[in-house]
Amino acid sequence: MLDASDLIDLIRAYNPNTNEDLIKAAYDYGGLMHEGQFRQSGEPYFTHPIEVAALLTEQRLDDATIVTALLHDTVEDTRSTYTDVVAKFGEEIAELVDGVTKLTNLQLSSTETKQAENFRKLFMAMSKDLRVILVKLADRLHNMRTIRHMKPEKQVKKSRETMDIYAPLAGRMGMHWMREELEDLAFRVLNPEARASIIRRFITLQKETGNVVPKITEDIRTELSAAGIEAEVSGRAKKPFSIWRKMEEKKQGFSRLSDIYGFRVICRTEDDCYRVLGVIHRRWSSVPGRFKDYISQPKSNGYRSIHTTVSGRDGKRVEVQIRTKQMHEVAESGVAAHWSYRDGERAMNPFAVDPTKWVNQLTERFGTVEDEDHDEFLEHVKLEMYSDQVFCFTPKGDVIKLPRGATPLDYAYAIHTRIGHSCVGAKVDGLRVPLWTRLRNGQSVDIITAEGQKPQPTWIDIAVTGRAKAAIRKSLREEHRDRFIKLGRELTRSAFEHVGKKATDKALSTAAKELSLEDAQQLLEYVGSTEISAREVVQAIYPDLAAKKTTVQVDPKRSVAGLPRGANVKRARCCQPLPGERIVGIKHKGEGVYVHAIACQTLASLEDEPDRWVDLHWHDGLHPAENPVTLNATIGNEFGVLGRICTLIGEQKANISDLHFIDRKPDYFRILIDVNVGDAEHLHGVMTAIDADSDVASLERHRDLNRAP
Repeated sequence: MLDASDLIDLIRAYNPNTNEDLIKAAYDYGGLMHEGQFRQSGEPYFTHPIEVAALLTEQRLDDATIVTALLHDTVEDTRSTYTDVVAKFGEEIAELVDGVTKLTNLQLSSTETKQAENFRKLFMAMSKDLRVILVKLADRLHNMRTIRHMKPEKQVKKSRETMDIYAPLAGRMGMHWMREELEDLAFRVLNPEARASIIRRFITLQKETGNVVPKITEDIRTELSAAGIEAEVSGRAKKPFSIWRKMEEKKQGFSRLSDIYGFRVICRTEDDCYRVLGVIHRRWSSVPGRFKDYISQPKSNGYRSIHTTVSGRDGKRVEVQIRTKQMHEVAESGVAAHWSYRDGERAMNPFAVDPTKWVNQLTERFGTVEDEDHDEFLEHVKLEMYSDQVFCFTPKGDVIKLPRGATPLDYAYAIHTRIGHSCVGAKVDGLRVPLWTRLRNGQSVDIITAEGQKPQPTWIDIAVTGRAKAAIRKSLREEHRDRFIKLGRELTRSAFEHVGKKATDKALSTAAKELSLEDAQQLLEYVGSTEISAREVVQAIYPDLAAKKTTVQVDPKRSVAGLPRGANVKRARCCQPLPGERIVGIKHKGEGVYVHAIACQTLASLEDEPDRWVDLHWHDGLHPAENPVTLNATIGNEFGVLGRICTLIGEQKANISDLHFIDRKPDYFRILIDVNVGDAEHLHGVMTAIDADSDVASLERHRDLNRAP
């Protein structure tokens, strides 16, 4: 256990002007109050506050925060009172201790309803003094490091709470090292088998290929030295939980993950950051869509860095982060950098954000959804907590921050609910685009509105942010409830008749109960507003009947519903739509109707020709494997690899119609493979089988917008 002098030495290392008497008094008082108390491990309880204080010294925090750490459990767990703390240490420290005590009492891991209420309380507590959260995060980190001494059921409860709330909060505050450690410690409890499996695979990988981190690190250093750039280069394998999350998101096995290593370059100036980027991109091929410039567009918590992913040794992908030393300090401390000390003075880091403004902005954004239900509030909060961001500009040059994947519709609602409700279109960088377009960093967005316009049911699928979804749902329910119920009744009637049943009131009431809805009326409303499908209603009562499919005729005209009478239909070659995907038809004079995927970028050029658009959908059932799709694969240049890939495709009941080499390297090939499949589900099975092969470095669906429709 650190004694008072050891703790003071840790503080004095970055703040020679620390008030040693204050620190010593808090140490002695905390020790006295906790005397006779012990942790589950058998250690004196006061070892915990000391370790929390030591964690905060690593972030070079001020004396008041360190003292709060030493006293953070006194009012909660000892005979000490708020008045006692005020008398001995002053109002500021007493307020901080009281804030931590209130956070401890929130019981954040209870029911979803309670959790939603407590999220609001959590953000309100943050708005008073962010140092309360810094102490609480350090408190949680030390508790997680020593969690093995708790009872198993309490370990699970604390780990789930950590994973759901504290880890994403640390990440949102810019303290990424803490987020990663909290996630991994919780992962150790919640899924020990998966974590152990990943670690074993790491060990096996290193035995087979050696430790590639030093090799790639030296490669980067050599390139920078040749370019005359001074920089520190470091690399590491990513944490087990980070790898597991990628495996889950991408539905890939460990052997297929290509970016399990990360590298960091810390250079002297901002100009050097961009010079380093140029050197790395000249030496290694960059991966499209994996570049982010947080220097020109910093995150709201002050984070600045350039992120790029390149194909390193043997075609393996590695992520490289490039930043200056000052940017790195903020990247490590996040919002806490505002309180950091160096040589006894507050560190004046130009990139550190004002925590008061940051918290007020955050609480204001969450406060706009007070009137929505708890599930929607949690959806909004968690999406905001976990998501990366894009930064778009208004026509006047103001910056609007949105989660990655946001659309012009989300942008409209971010400005004002009234703007969102009346949105009829959008211009991105001066060009008209569909409302479902995904926005990218740095784009200028102009929302087109019209009087009388109201939210449409399809907007729910277009919107990404919780704020937009909540506003759309509320408007739709209030204005269109009767119409939705009428439409829902017709849709469910048709769906039930399709399986030889009747949609009686009793059947609908039973389905509502199975789907956790209030009654049959709410069920019909949700069906009519497209929040649930009529098929889901049937499946809730007759799962076996709902699962049955009928075979669709081979004639392509019969696979698409909604065509004008006598019209010819063709699949657009630019996007190669498949049954199971949302589609739209475009009329071509003398040729018929071309079917496009709803997200096809070529549709943007046809936005001003609504008379050519046809609302289409695929017939339900099993579609024959006659729909060509192009796959872009990078495979190892080894004997028998291509033959094995072809065999895998055949085993999935799919046929190769063409194959084209687009890049040949000594160690790998890039090829385009045209495969005939039945529907999107069939394609997923084919790609999963190919991607599982150890010699496939990457695989993605290829779309060529230059091809004629």
